[in-house]
Amino acid sequence: MKILLTGANGYIGMRLLPELLENGHEVICAVRDKNRLPLDPETIKKVTVFEVDFAEEVNTESIPKDIDAAYYLIHSMSGSSKNFDEIEARAAGNFNTYMAATSVKQVIYLSGIVNEEQLSKHLSSRKKVEEILYEGNFELTVLRAGIVVGSGSSSFEIIRDLCEKLPIMVAPKWLKTRIQPIAVRDVIAFLSRVLDNEKCFNKSFDIGGPDVLTYKEMLLKYSKIRGLKLWIISVPIMSPRLSSYWLYFVTSTSYKLAVNLVDSMKMEVVAVDNELQQILNIQPISYEEAIKKAFLKIEQNLVISSWKDSLVAGRLTNFKEYIQVPKYGCLKDKKVLKIDNPEKVLANIWSIGGTRGWYYGNYLWKIRGFMDQMVGGVGLRRGRTHTKEIYTGDALDFWRVLYADLERKRLLLFAEMKLPGEAWLEFCINENNELIQTATFRPKGLWGRLYWYLMFPFHYFIFDGMIRNIAKKEVLA
Repeated sequence: MKILLTGANGYIGMRLLPELLENGHEVICAVRDKNRLPLDPETIKKVTVFEVDFAEEVNTESIPKDIDAAYYLIHSMSGSSKNFDEIEARAAGNFNTYMAATSVKQVIYLSGIVNEEQLSKHLSSRKKVEEILYEGNFELTVLRAGIVVGSGSSSFEIIRDLCEKLPIMVAPKWLKTRIQPIAVRDVIAFLSRVLDNEKCFNKSFDIGGPDVLTYKEMLLKYSKIRGLKLWIISVPIMSPRLSSYWLYFVTSTSYKLAVNLVDSMKMEVVAVDNELQQILNIQPISYEEAIKKAFLKIEQNLVISSWKDSLVAGRLTNFKEYIQVPKYGCLKDKKVLKIDNPEKVLANIWSIGGTRGWYYGNYLWKIRGFMDQMVGGVGLRRGRTHTKEIYTGDALDFWRVLYADLERKRLLLFAEMKLPGEAWLEFCINENNELIQTATFRPKGLWGRLYWYLMFPFHYFIFDGMIRNIAKKEVLA
């Protein structure tokens, strides 16, 4: 079958894609920017890439017409705490218009469990999208899931951050809310097996794992698996704002996402039946087993996708606007160093950030990250998804990867920290075996220029030490 996969570079999309290819389907990856599709060269050869922003003006001339089925995996919750519901509704309506110009037979939508009478803004938006999609000229299958547990998922990473960092928690009362988590592997199984299944046409199904737990029980079970001591003290009063700050400062989530998560965490998310489980003969694994399998992937460095690599997990909104480093009106720190072993140096560049750090003055980088977090920035909490691999679009501490090409020996980063301006950091190796490291800053007004000159003494030593250590440090085993 010829399948349109929207959100192909998202957390679920990146995991569903190899499953579809393995099953022999022809896949069209729909993304806003083809440069942000982090696939290896072999996989790129197997797919077609279709650039489209479903929230923008419709142009049906560009979409392939001979589509058999489509997956709708578009969500905007973490992008804005105010109008994400309007964006999602508009995107769903535009999607229907695009599909009307194709021969699509079935659309599969991954939504959230919406069984409560009073829904959060996030879940209300998911339900509204479902209603809009049912107006399309295709057979719709809706899978409603609660918390998805897997390496790199936002829910898993938040639970991980809380348990690993806080042996004692003073937590809000929503920790008593019941939810029904599901392993990401089971979500992918459901998504792939409802494809072209007529028993699933024009139906909505709840999907969940075998356990119904409170958030508190999920935290305690995680800690037990990890061998951690955890004490949780629930307090009856904690405002949504305080709860949002609590999540933001302790975990790697952005503040905008924290606001929407807290709003949803007050709602029970429990499946009403397991009809689809019986139709497809799928036996979901337990929450504990999902945690163990997630860590197996992490320990083997086999995390396929992470929510943190989504653009909405940072400051950047228009990727293409920043891919060209500006030449005018900018302040620069450029350093050039002759090197003897380009392959080793390139490996060091591709290992930068995360647990390895920034090669010089790591404590200063940590202080800068803490300062950024205190004013609402992303800080250094995001780390990196892979220890040795970098793809365009990845989050890298408080940077975003704009360009990563091993063959051309060039890495370009854009700063997503809070700054009075815009900043780029570039590494490249030229044909003369010279390592060129360039920090570019485009100041915004007088404060931007003052910031650059105030930080200049620190930059001088940090950037000088960084390029020298990149050139001489041994490659990680």
